[in-house]
Amino acid sequence: MNHFHELTVARVQRDTRDAVLLTLDVPVELKDLYRYQPGQHLTLRAQIEGEDVRRSYSVFSAIQDDELRIGIKKVAGGVFSSWANEHIVKGMKLEVMPPSGSFHVALAAEHKKHYLGFAAGSGITPLFSIIKSALQAEPESCFTLVYGNRASSTVMLREELADLKDRFLERLSIVHVMSREKQDIDLFNGRIDGAKCHALFQHWISIAEIDTAFICGPEAMMQSVSSALMDAGLSKEKIRTELFFASAPTQQRKPSAVQAAEGRCDVTLVIDGRHQSFSMDRNQQSVLEAGLAQGIDIPYACKGGICATCRCKVSEGKVDMDANYVLEDYEIARGFVLSCQAYPASETLVIDFDQDG
Repeated sequence: MNHFHELTVARVQRDTRDAVLLTLDVPVELKDLYRYQPGQHLTLRAQIEGEDVRRSYSVFSAIQDDELRIGIKKVAGGVFSSWANEHIVKGMKLEVMPPSGSFHVALAAEHKKHYLGFAAGSGITPLFSIIKSALQAEPESCFTLVYGNRASSTVMLREELADLKDRFLERLSIVHVMSREKQDIDLFNGRIDGAKCHALFQHWISIAEIDTAFICGPEAMMQSVSSALMDAGLSKEKIRTELFFASAPTQQRKPSAVQAAEGRCDVTLVIDGRHQSFSMDRNQQSVLEAGLAQGIDIPYACKGGICATCRCKVSEGKVDMDANYVLEDYEIARGFVLSCQAYPASETLVIDFDQDG
């Protein structure tokens, strides 16, 4: 699960002026390894101007589709997204890690649920996979999507959403919110924030009918929508969130009192059954940074506590974890951490990357 494999780009489709859709060909022998859950993402790796660059992009195809598709939106200053939009062509081979992520819920044919989704910009990609998968897997469930963009020309997956709406006319409701394009209904103008959500809940969406809400977008939007949902009566356990990589706030490392003490830590990493050990200072680097400096092939992508590619379990010892935007409380309680945010807080430390449960 921790390794990259070369997948061939089967199709390249221009979606908007600054977004491209890629279809990846998965060889028969890797089909099981690349079987995904709706809402999961892939980590891609490329050598760009001599630098090893990794980024995670959500799968937007449904679990019932016989293809693996991702969307990459070009962001300002984005090394990988700019390269992907300008240089990836059909037939090119890309290094891709198997799917990961927990931005989904279990689907079952007997379910009769009402799902609610909030997306902004490229946040539609995991939501599209969840929506399409759920509507096909659960014949009696329905989905309401609130999708924010600057204007109709910037809407990712616009044609795919229209086709899905035509196919599930009675069970899919889509609300497009535009910040720079005037629409006839004033409620649908502006940005998706707390005030917009409260207005939608009063006039358009009954929170009492919602079973699960999904949110994918920038941090400020995610927090305001989550707060509005809870204010309207939806419990925190029914809210699932996914943060943009590009929206991660830059944080300065603030060592704890434990870490501030001088000393080193003897670290053992378990990866693919192999035990690899080294010693590191308790206050200078994260476990990921120290391990990479030792030449150990540790899975990672964002290094910002967002993608969960570096998720692992502390088997022995203690760590302080800085930013975390992806692990659930129950995962942390079971000892799971993000190695990119984990700083040793004990003299010995054993971290297992092979644990998945």
